[in-house]
Amino acid sequence: MRSLLSVTLLLLVLTLTTEANKRNKGHKGGKHDRSRPSSECSAAETKYSKCVPENGDCGDGLREATCNDRTDKIHCRIPCNWKKDIGDCKYRFGPWGPCEGTTKTRSGTLKRALFNADCQATVKVSKPCSPKTKRTRGEKKSN
Repeated sequence: MRSLLSVTLLLLVLTLTTEANKRNKGHKGGKHDRSRPSSECSAAETKYSKCVPENGDCGDGLREATCNDRTDKIHCRIPCNWKKDIGDCKYRFGPWGPCEGTTKTRSGTLKRALFNADCQATVKVSKPCSPKTKRTRGEKKSN
């Protein structure tokens, strides 16, 4: 009798957990809806604000998407590296140039603007030169 009661109780618990998982399957978690607002507006008609990070000056954040009289907050992300200034613009970059002093630079041409952002047609980025000089494959280590 106890085993029958235990099996029945186990089946009841499994059924309840399965139902709870089915209900929560569409929920992505987090405080805010992380998708584009569902409305009748196209992406071209929607006005997007700048991404505002939740903590500090980079990382996960929110932006407002406004269309007609409806304003929604959507998830966005600001990179935590040199791309902070050009986060909503996608560029095609060439190779890094030679070191001039302690920095080297490269330029990029606009490939695509995300969220109707105002992007520059070309940008120039720089980074510090590596302190080591790289050897080519044929060079040997000198002692």
